Amino acid sequence: MKVLSLNCGSSSLRWGLFDSKTKSELDSGRLEEADDSNESWQEIMSVLAGLGPQAIGHRVVHGGERFSESVLIDEDVIAAIEASVPLAPSHNPRCLRGIREAQKIFPDLPHVAVFDTAFHQSMPAHAYLYPIPLEFYERDRIRRYGFHGTSHRFVSERAAELLDMSSDQWTGVTCHLGNGCSIAAVRNGRAADTSMGWTPLEGLMMGTRSGDLDPAIVLELASRSELGVDGVLHLLNNESGLLGISGVSSDLRAVENAAESGSTRARLALEIFAHRVRRGIGAALGVLGGADAIVFTGGIGEHSAAMRERIAGSLGGLGVSLDSEANADCTGRESRISLADSKIAVFVIPSQEEWLIARETEAIATLARSVDSSQAP
Repeated sequence: MKVLSLNCGSSSLRWGLFDSKTKSELDSGRLEEADDSNESWQEIMSVLAGLGPQAIGHRVVHGGERFSESVLIDEDVIAAIEASVPLAPSHNPRCLRGIREAQKIFPDLPHVAVFDTAFHQSMPAHAYLYPIPLEFYERDRIRRYGFHGTSHRFVSERAAELLDMSSDQWTGVTCHLGNGCSIAAVRNGRAADTSMGWTPLEGLMMGTRSGDLDPAIVLELASRSELGVDGVLHLLNNESGLLGISGVSSDLRAVENAAESGSTRARLALEIFAHRVRRGIGAALGVLGGADAIVFTGGIGEHSAAMRERIAGSLGGLGVSLDSEANADCTGRESRISLADSKIAVFVIPSQEEWLIARETEAIATLARSVDSSQAP
């Protein structure tokens, strides 16, 4: 089956066309700064129409509590995605637009929603609830949801394969480090905890997001007349993280270059970033009680050997023995970067989110067609 995976981000669109039998990618593309005009969407869809897919998989950022697995899209599913827009105002509207436009071009094909939040729905209540009065969860569903689920799921399954284990036996820590950063604690193939929460702002330091900080700071900043609530949200989401500390860029490569050129602010940004990831890994290991492996993925996780060294090179007390030579030699490819005697293996695994979306879509589309065939007169 030829499956088209669509990944509509807040300002970009990626797609991949896969042959589900051979697991091969037949075509792919990416549009940065894709606007929301009708002309732009028509141009995009005209390109995709020529690919001849047999099923369409859509990455949906937020499915709330309702979706713990991928589903065939119908009007009820679309309504549920719309209901989750307040939880992902920058992403879910774009996901919905992509679904509607694709349905116009491919009205007779099965469309499947693959949710970023679904992987984390296995977290127990003691991991996803905040220690605030319980009625805020019962009434407003304020809780930790987690993100980057398709990435965490793919690399955890792949790590299990590399260790010759079934995914439901594998326990470990997956680190998705890019412009957005998150850690997942995975026990027996299922998410036990994650660093992102109610929104993607919680957790690790990121490209422009602050990650964790004292809530009283938010109140203090919001009380200042020149900022207000909206100003604080913009500050924490768009002006903080690597950019805010370094004063250089949200791109780690630029920050590393500035640090090498003598910028003390850039060096400080790298140190804070690595410290917070190390702290996140330690917390995840504490939740799990041990691990088979730690996995790095995402733009930073896959390409910055120096940052991996800063992070994993200091985890010896937790059972990690990093192979510095293997780490330095690994850029953007799958590799084991720990020594053979390391109690916890360390891998770099490029995430293949589009392929995971295609795999999920093929399975659900095949099931739907078999049900339709069995019900045919």
